[in-house]
Amino acid sequence: MFISRGVGKSFGSVQVLRDVELEIEPGEIVGLVGPNGSGKTTLLNCLSGFLNPDAGTIEYDGTRLDRLADWQVSRMGIRRTFQTASQPMKMSVLEAMLCGAALPIGSAPVRGLFRRKARAAEQAAAVGKALELLDFLSLSHMTEEPAGRLSGGQKKLLSLGVALMTDPKVLLLDEPTAGVNPTLRLTIADRLKDINANGTTLLVIEHDMGFIGRMCERVYVLDKGSVIAACRPDELKDNPRVVEAYLGAPRPVHVATGVSRP
Repeated sequence: MFISRGVGKSFGSVQVLRDVELEIEPGEIVGLVGPNGSGKTTLLNCLSGFLNPDAGTIEYDGTRLDRLADWQVSRMGIRRTFQTASQPMKMSVLEAMLCGAALPIGSAPVRGLFRRKARAAEQAAAVGKALELLDFLSLSHMTEEPAGRLSGGQKKLLSLGVALMTDPKVLLLDEPTAGVNPTLRLTIADRLKDINANGTTLLVIEHDMGFIGRMCERVYVLDKGSVIAACRPDELKDNPRVVEAYLGAPRPVHVATGVSRP
């Protein structure tokens, strides 16, 4: 189980997160929504070790994460993607994928020197895993293309592939379909469902309420750094605090199509 208790984070005099409480069961798909500036990405940064919270605790399967470095959190099987899916301009798509593989034997000079067969087998396995994932993500035809020249949607898929290279237990996704065309958005949704069906827990930040309604079993809503709702997606439209946070007035939230506008 992934748990946060009383998590707070400030930048100078600005308090971005206030007493945030989350509980995510293994195998769930949970949404994290809220207006711009509500603290969603800051919370994801704390959960993934990119930031340490100023208050509270974060645990995964009984282990405290809130004082670990990001690479230590990653080694526990918790991987993430970013809102802006930038990719290296000169690396090929396959090379970018291999950056997500587990630390290789060759990273330690002595081990790499005396375990050449093991190193070669490890490299072959990593390449095979990368090619398998690229096929799964419909990117196999782009293997040798420069990663930085992919479209925005393809970069999102590549970021997802890099995160999957170590078969993570938990994926933290920051707007995986933002700026993506509708057809590719459906592809990403299908791939995320497949990933979840294979046992990976998902926490998804999204502004597309239709996507959240179709994908998620539960959703947390942040506003001004605090959790104001924790419910099923179809219950959001009846929550006056959620409606007010998005619109500043009691107007309905339509989960199927997004947030209504005045």
